[in-house]
Amino acid sequence: MPAPRTPPPALPSVGYRPPAAYGLDLEVFSVDDLRRRIAQGQIEAAHRIEFHQLVLVEHGRCTHAIDFEPVRCGPGSMLAVRPAQAQRFDLRRGWGGWVVVFRPEFLLPGRTRAEREAAARPVELPAHLRLDAAELADTGARVAQLRADAALRAEPVMLAPLLRHQLHALLIRLAIAHDQRSAAAPAPTPGRLRFERLRALVETRHTEWHGVAQYADALGCSEKTLTRACLEASGMAAKAYIGARINLEGKRLLAHTALPVGGIADRLGFEDTAHFVKFFRREVGETPGAFRARLASAGG
Repeated sequence: MPAPRTPPPALPSVGYRPPAAYGLDLEVFSVDDLRRRIAQGQIEAAHRIEFHQLVLVEHGRCTHAIDFEPVRCGPGSMLAVRPAQAQRFDLRRGWGGWVVVFRPEFLLPGRTRAEREAAARPVELPAHLRLDAAELADTGARVAQLRADAALRAEPVMLAPLLRHQLHALLIRLAIAHDQRSAAAPAPTPGRLRFERLRALVETRHTEWHGVAQYADALGCSEKTLTRACLEASGMAAKAYIGARINLEGKRLLAHTALPVGGIADRLGFEDTAHFVKFFRREVGETPGAFRARLASAGG
């Protein structure tokens, strides 16, 4: 009998690991600094992060992968990567900028729920925000100031509030820039508002609810109404949108863990492994095992 196949290693999970003796919950470094860290083996080419990360491209062009999707960047690209997302840096020379990383709790200084929610809102940025020349110059200067202030010789009890204030202000400015671009679009329709409610519900229930009917019942509308709303806002039918979110979670588990396919199927709420394999293959174009093997052979 052949020996059982050893599951491929999980995609490395990178925690917030600043240099020794650095006692702050935020760190700013240049892309060149990042390349040196990678050369020293501090992070893998592909990895999952446990912190918030901003990447500002100031010059040159690169392709940054977020959750298996390539994002083509140029001068003025601002990337926002959230905890639990997978990413791969483009390590080629010829582009540069800044990287800002911070613990999730760094933005939550408030004591009340309302204060915490207000503090967390600026993190709700698109994965890729394109800044114009003036915004790029302003953002680059603010990030450089963050870097300089993080190096001040001061007690963390004094320095942390300063950096938190500056980071919060930076994120609010980015959120405003994003909102201004969104404001140029037509005002939200009832369908788009319904889609936003669907999106929030899918995030919390995709491992339990796989059918459109369950979401339609929860939102108090018909399946046809929900599908129209989803098509209007995302260009996808509601069934396809729900399926894409389930498969994204499947991809993350295949890449981030050594769980067997059957265990992943169970986590995602499938009654049996065969059903999950068929579902995944239909949407992704390959089986879960083939996806995992390809990812491992490509280094993520």
